[in-house]
Amino acid sequence: MTRGPWARRISATAVSVAALTALAAPAQAATTSSATADATATATATKVDYATWQKDCQTVMDQALPYLKQRIAAAKPGEKQAIVFDIDNTTLETDYGFSYPQPANKPVLNVAKYAQEHGVSLFFVTARPGIIEEPTEWNLEYDGYDVSGLYVRGLFDLFKDVAAYKTAQRVDIENKGYTIIANIGNSATDLSGGHAEKTFKLPDYNGQLS
Repeated sequence: MTRGPWARRISATAVSVAALTALAAPAQAATTSSATADATATATATKVDYATWQKDCQTVMDQALPYLKQRIAAAKPGEKQAIVFDIDNTTLETDYGFSYPQPANKPVLNVAKYAQEHGVSLFFVTARPGIIEEPTEWNLEYDGYDVSGLYVRGLFDLFKDVAAYKTAQRVDIENKGYTIIANIGNSATDLSGGHAEKTFKLPDYNGQLS
């Protein structure tokens, strides 16, 4: 994959992404409707090192992949399957050191690659503001994600409840004829509200990861 025009703007864009990603972090809900609980890490995020976070993410993806293999194989004729992903600390590494492009969260990328290689469309629903939509999409594609759609918050969305905003985007994906076979994120606000057959929650260590 070629870097395209954004590669020539890495220095300027990195500053924008660093500042604006912090603004985009949603408030954490007290409970979660996720079908998969947080990976069992007892330390707080400030004490959880990168290797532990990766291990905890892998634990969740080890549950997701067998389900996806079975569900993809059982697709009905003509069914348009999709997976919805959060971005920060889900598809991209955000809180464990900053760089641009931000590295992919490898356990999630491996699952995403299996899905996209088997005809599943990947959609990304994030609380990041629209001003960084293009560098975010470029970053995802640079890391190896096939982006069928990226939903970012417009000006008026910034004042809406994050969980309700994300649910509305999944409804929009369904209205385009897709069956959302999985929804993957690290926050309760990523996963609540339904409109996905199954949810998988990555660790956020009691809301301490964005």
